[in-house]
Amino acid sequence: MTGSNRTDQPFRLMLHRKIPMRDGVNLSADIYLPNGEGRHPVLLIRTIYHSKDPRYVRWAVGFVKAGYAVVLQDCRGRHDSDGYWDPYVCEIPDGYDTHEWIGKQPWSNGRIGTFGVSYPGFTQSCPAPDGSKHLQALVPIASQQDNYGHHRCDGLIAWANTVFFPNMIGRTMQGEAMAQLSLQTIQSRLPLYDVWGETADSPYLTGVVEHEAYDAFWSSYSLRHRYNQVEVPSYFMTGWYDSLLNETIKVFQGWRKKARSEAARKLTKLIIGPWSHQVAPWGRSQAGYLWEKEGVFDDRTFGPASHIDIVQEHLRWYDARLKDVKNGMDEEPPLHLFVMGENVWRFEKEWPLTRTRWTDYYLHAGSKLSEQKAAATEAPDTFRYDPADPVPTWGGSYQMKELGGPRDRRKIEERKDVLVYTTAPLERDIEVTGPVSATIWAASSAKDTDFTASLIDVHPDGRAILLTDGICRARFRKAADGWTSEDWHKGIAPYEKLYDPAFKPELLTPNTPAELKIDLWSTSNLVKKGHRIRVEISSSNFPRYDRNLNTGGRVGYEAQGKAADQTIFHDAERPSHITLPVIPR
Repeated sequence: MTGSNRTDQPFRLMLHRKIPMRDGVNLSADIYLPNGEGRHPVLLIRTIYHSKDPRYVRWAVGFVKAGYAVVLQDCRGRHDSDGYWDPYVCEIPDGYDTHEWIGKQPWSNGRIGTFGVSYPGFTQSCPAPDGSKHLQALVPIASQQDNYGHHRCDGLIAWANTVFFPNMIGRTMQGEAMAQLSLQTIQSRLPLYDVWGETADSPYLTGVVEHEAYDAFWSSYSLRHRYNQVEVPSYFMTGWYDSLLNETIKVFQGWRKKARSEAARKLTKLIIGPWSHQVAPWGRSQAGYLWEKEGVFDDRTFGPASHIDIVQEHLRWYDARLKDVKNGMDEEPPLHLFVMGENVWRFEKEWPLTRTRWTDYYLHAGSKLSEQKAAATEAPDTFRYDPADPVPTWGGSYQMKELGGPRDRRKIEERKDVLVYTTAPLERDIEVTGPVSATIWAASSAKDTDFTASLIDVHPDGRAILLTDGICRARFRKAADGWTSEDWHKGIAPYEKLYDPAFKPELLTPNTPAELKIDLWSTSNLVKKGHRIRVEISSSNFPRYDRNLNTGGRVGYEAQGKAADQTIFHDAERPSHITLPVIPR
């Protein structure tokens, strides 16, 4: 162990402290302690990205100034820690063992809070059901339940580049000899399974492709069957354009509805701002603060109200949970939502909002969208989807900040393989806050294909700003049979049946109409008077999602694709529509 006791810094620093796990493996941690003697509440991050990440070092300094001890730990097999890293699975016992070790240290008062973004969000929530008495306050940012059905093409690319190759401060990560993955690699190489196997040599990455069904690969670290063991409250954070928005909402709902203790159910909170996974108050660099204070994306601005001081927001929660400070945190309603368009914060009591008016907007001939159903037969619309020329990702919860967020989609809408349906200019403001879904009647010349839907706020100046979007792989369509928007109030998402081992995918009968539900995740946006609501329908969103090659073969193992002719119906018998969670104003 090495240390630093400079008199000009507000803390004592112990570097590379070894923390023993139950199997004898030692994990490395840097420990920040307030100057002077005494026991303190402890804040912990367990990260695969490096304990010396400048972002978390800044946070640690802020936390220690507020009277907390801070532990920055490298996960098993990462950086200075020993052992082999088995993604996600190893974090359950290692998290519990770390909590127990910290609780017994002479500088700890036995009360622990946790913090971290993305994977370090999961390292907080996954050991919580194991019930260390020392764990008393979580702040998982952009966390996940188990990743099943979530890991998209872009997420795997970004994650592989971050995890398996040298990071921003120059230390070598596992697999330094691997050829770096890129969008170009994925675009030019098939099948996907071989791309992961040859370039990443990661059992986890190849496992994502191998395990199409929910099985032991996913359930080995899933939270979905462990919520009823949770006794500690959590403060979840995410953004409307975050790649882990949907997963974070799942975990929040699991905590609020199923946790064992009343405190966990009652006190757990969720904040959602106009942020993406990287462009957010928790961004990696100090330069990110320039965005945070003004809320500026390339195509839309949310103003200074969209900024929060991330360290101070953590401290409000920790002070209430770990110091028993009566600061009003516990009296606030559980949800704090930023309503885009109106650009204001608002507290709410439940998700979805009880006062939601689920409102259908129907697709019509002539590229029209309205609340009126088709009165008679309307000719369907058609397009050709070619996996060799997919619709490029532009906006939304894209993992990479250059292409994500509230983007103007006008260039995308010029493509022949993107159908567009738009309302007349609105005569009143319409607030859309909650989960969004689309019901599409479609036929395809292929045995399997994808259908996508996007919700757009069209501004008077013509900007077509993406709010949220989604995709349905046709072979899984029957996993949503019988589901309605009202099921959200029961905590049931559209594709919960995918978790049932008895569920079996079913290919399409070519050129035969079928009903498909598309989960567009969630949003909160005031579509103002004079704006228009628009829906885009297509069959690809690449590289956010891998391309469907239209062959009906095993996903990830197909080497050749073919074009598919797609038909979208919108007549009285097959009323394709989008369902919006409209909030009365």
